[in-house]
Amino acid sequence: MSAIALHRFQRPALAALCTAAVLGLTACGPFGGDATETGPFAGLSGAQIANKAVKATKSASSLTFDADLQMPEGRVKAFMAVDTKGQCAGTLSVGSTGTVELIRTGGDAYMRFDEALLREQSKGSSAEETSAVLKTLKGRWTKADATDPEAKEGMEMCDLDQVLGELRTGINTAKRGEVTTVGGRKALTLTEKDGAATYKIYVATEGEPYLLKVEQKGGKEPGTISFSAYNKPVPAKKPAAKDIVDLDKLAQQR
Repeated sequence: MSAIALHRFQRPALAALCTAAVLGLTACGPFGGDATETGPFAGLSGAQIANKAVKATKSASSLTFDADLQMPEGRVKAFMAVDTKGQCAGTLSVGSTGTVELIRTGGDAYMRFDEALLREQSKGSSAEETSAVLKTLKGRWTKADATDPEAKEGMEMCDLDQVLGELRTGINTAKRGEVTTVGGRKALTLTEKDGAATYKIYVATEGEPYLLKVEQKGGKEPGTISFSAYNKPVPAKKPAAKDIVDLDKLAQQR
């Protein structure tokens, strides 16, 4: 398998990871209500608090999310810093097939695949083809125009508005719970049950009522997503030139 073929083949897998993260984000919504209580968010029901958290989170200019989800494709893990300008930096992995690092900045999209992923995607190729792929891409970043349709598909998770777009408000059965700490920040716990799935939603009680963590136990897609670094600069820096493989130029040479 050539380096170009590998790059084209891998993009749909990245899109699947993006979908997994979106599903995890939306699993807890819409939220519902209970009787108003005292304490943090005094006078507000669980539904009202959850709605405030969704609105606040969607208004952020940037954030970092750390996801660990069990999806049909396998265990999905993602750690991404993203903003509303389309910049991002982070890692994605699914099952035991390996990990890809992502950066989008300055109109360019960069990806770096670890050896396990390169070998996984080279299955069925000859030893010579696999060796060529490893020689070309191991330890190096691929580069593509971020506006390229395939690059955009692979970088869907870099669009904060799109990632958070499915978060929604509504009416269901969220209940107020205890006050705890998440990532060093005080948070109010909201709980909700939907069929076999039980959710815990943690909302910041100080400053903006951002979502800090969502946990799902049971159901088809259990897992956890934590949110942090709200409105902080995204550490998306262009890799060193010597570490970049420009796939567009490489394709023109073939």
